[in-house]
Amino acid sequence: MLDGHPLIDVHLHPARLSTLKPTYEEWTQGVADHDLLARIYDDDTVDPEAFHRHLVSEGVDIALLLSEYSPRATGIQPIEDLLPITSYDPSRAKPIANINPHLHYPIEEELQRQLDLGAVACKLHPVHAGVAANDRRLYPAYELCQSAGIPLVVHCGTSTFPGALNKYADPLFLDDVLRDFRRLDVALAHGGRGWWYDAAAFMALSNEHVWIELSGLPPSRLRTYYSKHDWSRLTRRMIFGTDWPGVPGIARNARAVAALCPDETTTGLVLAGNAAQVYRLKLEE
Repeated sequence: MLDGHPLIDVHLHPARLSTLKPTYEEWTQGVADHDLLARIYDDDTVDPEAFHRHLVSEGVDIALLLSEYSPRATGIQPIEDLLPITSYDPSRAKPIANINPHLHYPIEEELQRQLDLGAVACKLHPVHAGVAANDRRLYPAYELCQSAGIPLVVHCGTSTFPGALNKYADPLFLDDVLRDFRRLDVALAHGGRGWWYDAAAFMALSNEHVWIELSGLPPSRLRTYYSKHDWSRLTRRMIFGTDWPGVPGIARNARAVAALCPDETTTGLVLAGNAAQVYRLKLEE
């Protein structure tokens, strides 16, 4: 709980350092507290107990941890590396699957394998994987997401890592997907960061299955990014996430986002309620 509100952070990267493609300096660019990372990391990997203490201190009830299979851009972060963290604190820390059609075939079998390991969502990273979201090779995975009732998280924003293909961040690629999978919930990670804020907002306001996921977006600039849209309506379509560790702090970001919400009901939705609904998460009483 944070200031009386449940808090779910749907976007954290507790990466194994040795399998990152970028250097440590490149990966941690923008990190405000390197001393904190030194306390959480046990040399190469996140220490589960230290990470648990950090989440508790930041008021995080549930944290969703991202795997990534993107050798051309950021490296390989297999879901297995997350399991020591999620098994230490299974009610608080849960993994998200990641698929890459250049690496995984049959893609639905790989997704099922990761779901069997406890994944609560499927992440697609078009920019780092180098694939458009409407690539038909991905459709069997989308069908599995829809039938299993789990959301698809799609990176929808620019990336500065070498090897990234930013043209694939355009949410327009999801137009086909949303038409072909009408019951599939889609979270737009980074909310259209770069050139697509308006497109992302339009999609979230016009489709009950599309959500703006706030990771990597400075709260102080959100009103500017989405200035063309009804703020009261749009905030109800938002899901809190940080892109940890590249933020000033989880609690600090959450309080800044809460201050922008038009009322207490909306604050509750953004900080936890929407995520609990979309990711089918149960907050402990």
